[in-house]
Amino acid sequence: MSVPAPPSAAGGVLLLDKPPGWTSTRALGRSKRLLVLRKGGHTGTLDPFATGLLPLVFGEATKFSRFLIDAPKEYLATLCLGRTSTSGDPEGQISEPTPVAVTSSQIDAVARTFVGVQLQVPPMHSALHHEGRRLYELAREGVEVERAPREVEIHALDVVSISGEKLTISVKCSKGTYIRTLAEDIGKHLGCGAYLTALRRTAVSGFRIEEAVTLEQLEADGERARERLLPPEVLVRSLPELPLDAAQATAIGHGQIIDSQGPEGEVALFAPGHVFVGVGRASATGRVTVMRLLATGGGHGEAP
Repeated sequence: MSVPAPPSAAGGVLLLDKPPGWTSTRALGRSKRLLVLRKGGHTGTLDPFATGLLPLVFGEATKFSRFLIDAPKEYLATLCLGRTSTSGDPEGQISEPTPVAVTSSQIDAVARTFVGVQLQVPPMHSALHHEGRRLYELAREGVEVERAPREVEIHALDVVSISGEKLTISVKCSKGTYIRTLAEDIGKHLGCGAYLTALRRTAVSGFRIEEAVTLEQLEADGERARERLLPPEVLVRSLPELPLDAAQATAIGHGQIIDSQGPEGEVALFAPGHVFVGVGRASATGRVTVMRLLATGGGHGEAP
């Protein structure tokens, strides 16, 4: 992907390579301090033990974070066959080993069965709520509650390597997919059990881990750290673009409905000079209504 021009005063997007042992909230807080910004958020959490691509949004870019939250994601996952974990990952209690008597062809065959739309039961060790409490809080107290299965889709699942009890897979999946649960389900289908020992997010939508920056690099940038920010419009690059003339841009800026010929559905609105304005919705009759607009003025998320 070509790197867009530096972001305007409307805020921006930081592609962070989250280190292991950090919560997504802690990584966001550290990034805000290094960028000297107040307003920010992330576009989908990573577990503390996991690493990889964590897109962060600042300032006006937070208005468009849902386009990454809802986007497909890709992971490189390492499983330990022949053992299970109470949490499905290294942070739980690990079982004693059991014999692993499966062939590579059996593993390939099982992996293929998970490709497609399916129902997945969220793990107890997750941030979902039950009667006002996080599931992981209940799990830590030894309480297990019934969880309704959710529809997810595995777009691709490939075996990368097999070395003894260590199985590495690459996964491309829809939002809401729990790779820990996928690892456990693979182990059950193989008849030997499995849990997730390592997880690295490698892509979100069209963004790749190769484009990400580490916290160490961000700190070394000093006052130039904000140059790492991408403009807010990269969040909506999956939408069709609708160019506006000056009069239309002014009307849209005041929240008015305009008439414009273009694609139906959600569209990215651009004023003359290819200046990103926001997101609108175009009807079949060519009526365009405002959904979210960038605010005028301000800074990269209100620096203190």
